[in-house]
Amino acid sequence: MIAKIISRLKDGDSTYNIASTYSSGEWFVILYERGFQILRGFIAKIFLLKTKGLCFKGRNVIIKHRSLFSSGRNLILDGNVFINALSENGISFGNNVTISRNCTLICTGVISHKGGVGITIGNNTGINSYCYLGGQGGIEIGDNVIIGPQVKIFSENHDFSDASIIIKNQGVTRLGVKIESDCWIGSGATILDGVILKKRTIVAAGSVVTKNFEENSLIGGVPAKLIKKI
Repeated sequence: MIAKIISRLKDGDSTYNIASTYSSGEWFVILYERGFQILRGFIAKIFLLKTKGLCFKGRNVIIKHRSLFSSGRNLILDGNVFINALSENGISFGNNVTISRNCTLICTGVISHKGGVGITIGNNTGINSYCYLGGQGGIEIGDNVIIGPQVKIFSENHDFSDASIIIKNQGVTRLGVKIESDCWIGSGATILDGVILKKRTIVAAGSVVTKNFEENSLIGGVPAKLIKKI
């Protein structure tokens, strides 16, 4: 019954299935927590949080500049998530997006350099715990993307070419980051400004991605290199 309810919430996804066997006590704890998350989400929507359908909101979730934040159906924001949508285009999520505990999404690092493009995340994408997304130059993430814990994505870089000027006064470049649909970013990976990952790219845990890769690529290392096509 619970699988059918979740499937309906996930836009009628007929492939959704609960493979594990849970005891009644375990289901009670899960549903008890989700119930309070729905209640917090409902209260947040009263205070102008722009989401469609259900919103599951954990404890100590902070969303700054709510007018620049929007989401589709069934948003999950787990505990201690921090979102600052201050930018020209703000932050926009599709349906069934999950942001796990202790994640930070920020679009403006310093007031003198207001973020531009912001952050967009497609449908059915999950971002695991302790991730950092810096959307100053724009981060675009497609549908059905898996992002492991402690992943860092930077869409801005500091200029440092002039040795006569201290680095912090030389300004920044913003090329943006694009991660297309059906990618898997392994735990602890870092993706730097200007990177485009095509569909079905897998990034090995701990990698530092500094350049573009074509679709169906397994990449890894520091800096990341093509390991094989998949």
